[in-house]
Amino acid sequence: MSAGLPVKSAPDQARSRTFGPLYSRNARAVISRGLLATRSTNWLVMLSGFFEPVLFLISMGVGLGAIVGSVQGPGGGEISYAAYIAPALLAVSAMNGAVYDSTWNVFFKMNFAKLYQGMLYTSLGPLDVALGEIFLALLRGLLYAMGFTAVMGVMGLITTPWALLMVPASVLIAFGFASIGMGITSFLKTFQQMDWVNFVMLPMFLFSATFYPLSVYPQPIQWLIQAMPLWHGIELLRQISVGAFTAATPVHIGYYLVMTAAGMLLTTLRLRQLFLK
Repeated sequence: MSAGLPVKSAPDQARSRTFGPLYSRNARAVISRGLLATRSTNWLVMLSGFFEPVLFLISMGVGLGAIVGSVQGPGGGEISYAAYIAPALLAVSAMNGAVYDSTWNVFFKMNFAKLYQGMLYTSLGPLDVALGEIFLALLRGLLYAMGFTAVMGVMGLITTPWALLMVPASVLIAFGFASIGMGITSFLKTFQQMDWVNFVMLPMFLFSATFYPLSVYPQPIQWLIQAMPLWHGIELLRQISVGAFTAATPVHIGYYLVMTAAGMLLTTLRLRQLFLK
């Protein structure tokens, strides 16, 4: 180091960043650590998460579908029952993978491993940690989406090139759930409180028009379901799967963009409040 040059302290360096102490532009360090941990310990859990929607598709779409027959799809056309529920199961898979990584995984790192405290004692900021952890959840959602879309192709459920857009759309769905999930998890302190995550996800899975159309519900219940994030994801993927786009398509996309932005803001502020006091 040359003599006479001023040496900045750690707080001064933090303030000189683009976003002050919130972001050091080094989220890749969090991502690298997560990939190493996944490769050594969590790959079986990730693999099991892929097979769950595939088994649902085979049992409900093929088994029950033989009884149900054709149903009305987006745009009013007739499609098989398997083709009707497949995009919905893809949305559920994206939600489940993102929520697992951003809730239970984050809960353990935050409250037991004390991993984030150690990270934030370095030059990393809370936005680096949030971006790194959410990217890992998105990577998992991407792998699930690619694998499930390939299964749909093998089963003959892809009939238009537009269906390939289900993969990036699934990543958007995962992004929304991961960002919100990590922010909410920062408020939870016990395993009993974490049970509320499953308490919310199960009704969304069952009642967000996953296996039957929204029209079977009374009008007030329809309004409630349409406010749920999973319903927007299911409707978006169903429209993409057959290439039938409507004025509601950008509404579904906008819902997840707002959800993602709100979740990123909540997560960053919560990490700063918890660990940078």
